[in-house]
Amino acid sequence: MQQRSQNDGATMGSGPSDLLSHGNAGTYKIVTVLFDEDGNIVEPAGVCAEYDTGSPFATFSIVKPAVDNTRVDMSPYGQSVFADAIDAIKAVDEAFDSVFNEISVSKMRIFLSDVLFDKESSGTGKKVTIPFGKNDCTVFRKVMSTEDMIQEFAPALRTSSQVEAFRIALQMLGDLTGFGLSYFDIDDSRGYLKTATEVASDSSALMRNVARHEHALEQSIAGICRALLCVSRCLGESIPEEGSMRVDFDDSIVTDTAAEKRIAMSEVGVTMHPWEYRARFFGEDEETARERAKGLGKGASERSMG
Repeated sequence: MQQRSQNDGATMGSGPSDLLSHGNAGTYKIVTVLFDEDGNIVEPAGVCAEYDTGSPFATFSIVKPAVDNTRVDMSPYGQSVFADAIDAIKAVDEAFDSVFNEISVSKMRIFLSDVLFDKESSGTGKKVTIPFGKNDCTVFRKVMSTEDMIQEFAPALRTSSQVEAFRIALQMLGDLTGFGLSYFDIDDSRGYLKTATEVASDSSALMRNVARHEHALEQSIAGICRALLCVSRCLGESIPEEGSMRVDFDDSIVTDTAAEKRIAMSEVGVTMHPWEYRARFFGEDEETARERAKGLGKGASERSMG
């Protein structure tokens, strides 16, 4: 099954344009075309061949990560950011298990002479040693031994090399998923919270990928908002035309927004106009920003004179 949509004659995806050439112009239409295994068009009962939404905009949006689909060539659909990191995820799991297995198998073992164990009579009349328990794996009995009554054996731990392998696996996972080498890394010897400026410098790869995903997501959000405003107007709401629409993402976690505002404020009146500051940090268009900047300037002057 394939679905194609039309808005003023434009189609999403490939397909013969004659399938979409009929219907009311200026509205968004969804055309459903079904094919059998031989590629022939079929029209089963109960399937709507064409549906006119009555809206000039699509009332849905396909949201996908800003990564190439390496599974299906020429596919319009995306894939998860973890799709190419399956092997790295398996390596992280194996390295994690290896760290704790190393601790478990490296426990101290104590070997005791046979004469140190209590004995009891068995059903046959013989004396048998009373065991410590089937689940005990730290104390062992040396059979028929009277030398070295108590002997300890402590294997050398290799946790440092195991943890290093675990770190490498985490770094590869962060790199393959686009988060950066240090995103999942457990080595943080500084022991304090990082500022936004430090995060920005340490996570440059993450910031680049965030910007890519935001750019792809902005189109979907703007399209849904346009459709929402259009549907509201159709239902009788007094809403003005949407005009130009833009999405401002809050990147304060990875970017120091407060520092950027302080720097920009210091440049107002020198290299930046007040309306440019408002347009940049408040998302206003140039006309609105100029008008409000004039009002603020006038109010400030009146307060200073008072």
